[in-house]
Amino acid sequence: MFWRMMIGGSPSPAGGVAAVYDRTAAVYDRLTAHHDFDLWLGNLLPALEREGMRKGRLLDIGCGTGKSFIPMLERGWSVTGVDASEQMLGVARAKADDRVELHCADLRELPSFGEFDLVWCLGDVINYQLSHDQMEACLRALRRNLGTDGLCVFDVNTLASYRGFFASTETIDMADGRLVWDGHATDDFVPGAVASATLEIESGASSRRVVHRQRHFPPAQLQDALDRAGLDLVALYGITTAAVLEQPLDESRHTKAIFVSRRARRR
Repeated sequence: MFWRMMIGGSPSPAGGVAAVYDRTAAVYDRLTAHHDFDLWLGNLLPALEREGMRKGRLLDIGCGTGKSFIPMLERGWSVTGVDASEQMLGVARAKADDRVELHCADLRELPSFGEFDLVWCLGDVINYQLSHDQMEACLRALRRNLGTDGLCVFDVNTLASYRGFFASTETIDMADGRLVWDGHATDDFVPGAVASATLEIESGASSRRVVHRQRHFPPAQLQDALDRAGLDLVALYGITTAAVLEQPLDESRHTKAIFVSRRARRR
């Protein structure tokens, strides 16, 4: 059940989602222990190769604790990671040593770090942007770091995720406590709405609560936003709970949508 629960890195400045992930960093890997990135990449990378992806430089935006880029290092990629949470980056640095260049930055104000062969933003980071303007600012930031022949990849949660995981309660036991996810959405969640969920972190004698808020973006809105950001959509996939990529996207069945784009050709 790889995609049963997927919450991503932190795209917002301190006091926003970054603060949420600062408070979650110590337990994040336990929370997402079921994420099999080797399985996920084993399905995603061949699809990207069919679209002309070339191995080289990866910019991992919302890289979190490094779970998404560690397998790419092992595949011979040069990686630069970006996240807004210093605590999440601290965990990533301990894993990566000096093999990865890491930066703390807000996705919506991301500078140009260069021209990359692959720019990705995984783990529903885009959904944490609660307005259309914020979402479009993120897409422009992706475009700003994309090489001429590079590919841009991001995923978003679908209606199935908000009507499922964001409407459910789950408990994960830890050696010294537990994590309790309490989703506040309902099974009639409507397109374009905002969903919220509370994560209770109980560790030893302490307990803290963090709130996750996400907006659903209908695929048509994202395609229009890509066009305005100077990106051409080249492929759109739905993904199953077994991390299988399928076409066409079906928001009632697929838990995530994966958008693959490249720089728009001059018109």
